[in-house]
Amino acid sequence: MESELKLNELHDALGELDYPLDRSAAAAACEGVTLLLADGTTPLADVIADAGDDRFDSVEDLESEVMSGLPRNAVGEPYQSEGEG
Repeated sequence: MESELKLNELHDALGELDYPLDRSAAAAACEGVTLLLADGTTPLADVIADAGDDRFDSVEDLESEVMSGLPRNAVGEPYQSEGEG
């Protein structure tokens, strides 16, 4: 994959992978993908390579691990809610 992804596109992109897969296979499959964050960018393969889990059984497992590996300010301004409006 060679692309840039917004966080709201992450689930669909990770859904293209075949599960289950291990951390190194997931990182290799995402080589060249850059995540566009609120505070900059980061290589998706690096986030996955630093993940705590060694195996992902579903897209939800991998997506959760990626999201938990991002800095707090990656998704927007700290302490701001986008829920109510």
